[in-house]
Amino acid sequence: MTVATRKSANVEVRLPSRLGYEKVAMSTAASVAKLMGFREDRIEDLKTAVAEACINAIEHGNRLNEGLSVGVVLSAGIDALEVKVIDDGKGLKSLPPKPDIDKKIHGEEDPRGMGMFLIQALVDEAEWVAGSNGKSSYVRLVIRLDPPNE
Repeated sequence: MTVATRKSANVEVRLPSRLGYEKVAMSTAASVAKLMGFREDRIEDLKTAVAEACINAIEHGNRLNEGLSVGVVLSAGIDALEVKVIDDGKGLKSLPPKPDIDKKIHGEEDPRGMGMFLIQALVDEAEWVAGSNGKSSYVRLVIRLDPPNE
């Protein structure tokens, strides 16, 4: 029986707030997506989105404080995978403006700052939620499984 035929399955990973550990979350998300039957190109999209979300949590949420950790919760449903990346930051007051790709390419803008834009482009849903009392903020990503070809 595959994960996709069950009601749901949850996998949780706790990462240190140290750059490089986002690769553990990427691998875990890829493994779950593979079990669910995602196409390889969608798995690559998911890996990139999860890595960006984890890097944001490590750098901006937890401010590289190695005493804090990043939680990653993967919830495999029948037709979608939901990923929550949880940190101890205050969360966002508002989403940043859409980046000007041409200016970034030509060096007129800082090349950084593309993570949230990239995440939104790669998944079906992306939601940033500020935690209560400035703790446990998270980004919620949803990537849907394509319907099987009939």
